[in-house]
Amino acid sequence: MIKENKVLKELKGGQIISIISLVDALIEEAHELRSSDIHIDPRENEVKIRLRIDGMLQDVYEFPKDIQQEVVTRIKVLAGIRTDEHQTGQDGRFRVISEHMGAIDVRVSIAPTYYGENAVLRLLSDRAEKFTLDTLGFRTEDMEKIDHAMRKPYGMILATGPTGSGKTTTLYTILKALHTPGVSIITIEDPIEYAINDIIQMQVNSKTGLSFANGLRSILRQDPDIIMVGEIRDGETAGLAVNTALTGHLVLSSLHTNDAATTLPRLLDLGIEPYLITATVNVIIAQRLVRKICEKCKIKHVFTKYELKYLDRISGKTSFDKDAQTYRGQGCDDCNYSGYFGRIGIYEVFEMDETVREAMLKRSSAFEIKKTAIARGMKTMVDDGFDKVKEGITTVEEVLRVIHE
Repeated sequence: MIKENKVLKELKGGQIISIISLVDALIEEAHELRSSDIHIDPRENEVKIRLRIDGMLQDVYEFPKDIQQEVVTRIKVLAGIRTDEHQTGQDGRFRVISEHMGAIDVRVSIAPTYYGENAVLRLLSDRAEKFTLDTLGFRTEDMEKIDHAMRKPYGMILATGPTGSGKTTTLYTILKALHTPGVSIITIEDPIEYAINDIIQMQVNSKTGLSFANGLRSILRQDPDIIMVGEIRDGETAGLAVNTALTGHLVLSSLHTNDAATTLPRLLDLGIEPYLITATVNVIIAQRLVRKICEKCKIKHVFTKYELKYLDRISGKTSFDKDAQTYRGQGCDDCNYSGYFGRIGIYEVFEMDETVREAMLKRSSAFEIKKTAIARGMKTMVDDGFDKVKEGITTVEEVLRVIHE
């Protein structure tokens, strides 16, 4: 259970004081606990409330079953969606403004389930606006590679990784660094995560036929210098993005691939010719998010010989000395007894150079391309993660969890 009890104050002996106050208190508490999502999940005899904190879902409350529909209806009213529709999924959005929280955009998804309608609320605060490449966890050498790619007048900067790996935050951070009075920046996103002043942002809309591909065509007639395409999902969008990068625009986008090297064969699968890929891709950033050890309850930890042997086998080399000292969190009030507080990225930054271009033109496998990149100095995500373990930022368990080893 979480340490705060503001929401429970709205429940007195099972009596709901106010559904409006209850929903407001839930959003406020979720924000204070750094939660990215609120899950309101109906069960047979109760409604379970779960919060995603630092990427992990935690059970926090159980509401009485008889207020389920009232809570969902209140959320629908806030999001401006139909309250008389219960048999189909609905999406909406609303903004909460308070003295304590400032302005928070809340994205709402409602879906019918066996035990009634559920609701998932994504909290979109302005925290992403405060990030820099340094605070996101990039090494100095990797920041230099990204900075070099950003200074080019055209080409592609790609962020890759699974859902929830921080790709959008990385792209927004780069956009913020590129945002100067002398350039025109336009984005096409699904959905718009954060509003950025003086940048034109468009949202994909399936009802009106505004797809990433159609949106990109529209954007090109708007005289942009820099374009962000939220995600490359199909061959048509990939082809347009590559041609846009060839014709003097800097294009930022994301793909769902496991690592940086796999991105190049993925573009081939989408129908892009190797010579076009090598001519347009400037840099690929593959990433995951790991939880940071809580500073308030951090304690030292020495690996056993079995742990060391296992870690060496995973990375294919000696990653830690036998006397290596690392840390972990014991759990305390500040971190809700999880041992972790906040998150940071682990990365591999793949820069396109002549050696990689030659391998790409020969249609080399992702394995061969990765081997070439490592030989040229690229640090893999595992190695970057293990470096952050040695620095006392995260734990080995976290690194292995996010790379699914």
